[in-house]
Amino acid sequence: MKGEGAMGDVIAECQPPQSPYRAAAEQFVADLREQPGTPGYWLQPDCLDLPTLWVQPGTLLPILIALKRELPRPFRMLYDLSAIDERLRTRRGREQSRQPESDFTLVYHLLSLERDLFIRIKVPLTETDLRIPSITGIWPSANWYEREVWDLFGIDFSGHPNQRRIMMPETWQGHPLRKDHHARATEKDPFSLDEKKERREQQALLFKPEEWGMSRSGETSDFMFLNLGPNHPSVHGVFRVALQLDGERIVDAVPDIGYHHRGAEKMAERQSWHSYIPYTDRVDYLGGVMNNLPYVLALEQLAGITVPPRAQVIRVMLCELFRLSSHLVFYGTFAQDVGQMSPVFYMFEDRERLFGIVEAITGARMHPSWFRIGGVAMDLPRGWEQKVREFIDYLPARLREYEGMVLKNGTVKRRTRGIGVYNTEEAIEWGVTGPGLRATGLDWDLRKRRPYSGYEQFEFDIPTAVHGDSYDRCLVRAEEMHQSLRIIRQCLDNMPGGPVKAEHPLTTPPDRPRTMHDIETLIQHFLNASWGPVMPAGEVCVPVEATKGLNSYQLVSDGDTSAYRARIRTPSFPHLQMIPLISRGLMVADLIAIIASIDFVMADVDR
Repeated sequence: MKGEGAMGDVIAECQPPQSPYRAAAEQFVADLREQPGTPGYWLQPDCLDLPTLWVQPGTLLPILIALKRELPRPFRMLYDLSAIDERLRTRRGREQSRQPESDFTLVYHLLSLERDLFIRIKVPLTETDLRIPSITGIWPSANWYEREVWDLFGIDFSGHPNQRRIMMPETWQGHPLRKDHHARATEKDPFSLDEKKERREQQALLFKPEEWGMSRSGETSDFMFLNLGPNHPSVHGVFRVALQLDGERIVDAVPDIGYHHRGAEKMAERQSWHSYIPYTDRVDYLGGVMNNLPYVLALEQLAGITVPPRAQVIRVMLCELFRLSSHLVFYGTFAQDVGQMSPVFYMFEDRERLFGIVEAITGARMHPSWFRIGGVAMDLPRGWEQKVREFIDYLPARLREYEGMVLKNGTVKRRTRGIGVYNTEEAIEWGVTGPGLRATGLDWDLRKRRPYSGYEQFEFDIPTAVHGDSYDRCLVRAEEMHQSLRIIRQCLDNMPGGPVKAEHPLTTPPDRPRTMHDIETLIQHFLNASWGPVMPAGEVCVPVEATKGLNSYQLVSDGDTSAYRARIRTPSFPHLQMIPLISRGLMVADLIAIIASIDFVMADVDR
């Protein structure tokens, strides 16, 4: 089943001609072909973004083991795991390179930090045999991913330690991301709750420790079970942790998510490409336009749109402003969770100043939905330079003050040093990215390793720490704020001129002056505004270094005005999965510090 044709021909089609990662992709394919005993695979030639291997279910485990443990510079991180319901898809590649027939396709994304390369493994499945071996024995982080795929698609993972719903209630009927599942509540009968249904719902809510992998008693002591959340200030959202305690010491801590699941991926299948942009803002709702960026970058790669230099620099500036905003929230709430009251008030005041700039530029504060396919919504307003310069001149002194208030505070150090520790190997094993990974000493930042949006033109450092504990995770984010200020200052001092949107028929919408003088542009505007742009058939996945780690949109287009499938990979999802590992044996108060140090929002977990 190995790919036919010359390796260079395959890679030339699989990577865009201008891609700076073509050499890395070629080297990967060469290394894979030289690896003895590698199971059969077929290299998909019409993907646009990253090398994609098709394997049969029976050879999945051997090839994943080879990629993780045997290949030179291996793929040690399971970056994502998702699925596609292919049953209604009509355009699965060009005639000369059609993808294997399947009713459902499992998609495994792997990352090699040594190669700075993402790859994709696809497994075709038939509707009559939706079963695949679990890979939790290879990557423990696959636990939640496999539960999510089973919950939303109904694909069974044999050998999974606890295959139960993770996003939907236990009593839910059906699998929401299947194409035959309703997308709106109005497509179903009105909700009703009779006595029988109420009893069934109440029974499903009963806490049974055995179903959570807990035992009711030990040999020497009786354990207590305690719910932390789902509505509790210290869990930063609707998030529940079921605790098994021996006194105040944690025997086990099992996270329970799904309370904030809104079906963002399902919504993408009903919205036009352009009208879905505001939905992205609500994923990491502290990240603002940082959520727009991977989505529009993916669409621009799919359609072959080149973004003008001025728009790229504006995007970088706004993203770094929102990185500052998000980190200020983290910094203040982290200090509050370990017992300090004052810092959060000072930091939220700075965040308000920052929102004043964002509002002046975009017209909104937290959720501006300001990025567009091909650029940004409008040019920078008059006077933006003064507002930005005043802020970046003002904030460094405040950050130094916060360092004394928080990072040099003896109580904070005692509460967080040596708490919630994991090393680099464990971080990679569990899919940790962003500041949580760099806190273990690894200086891996996507903006440096795989630059996007022109980040290669900026000078900034990658902050790291050593111990990988709660304190270091705060330390890294505090230093990242200084680096964001450096980047913003470079944007301010070197802002190029020119247009802020690509002149491409699929950008939405075109400039208004052109629509008044050009009938073709007016027609384009009408079609894009009423139906939305029609994106070429294909698949893309573009990651960015978001506020909390790597965030990406895997978009599948069937040549229509909306996504056939939109997979949102968020950093908070794998990060929360580590809580049992890093909290066992500690005190309940230590768990609060751990949760604070992870820096998550529940919409980023549940989507």
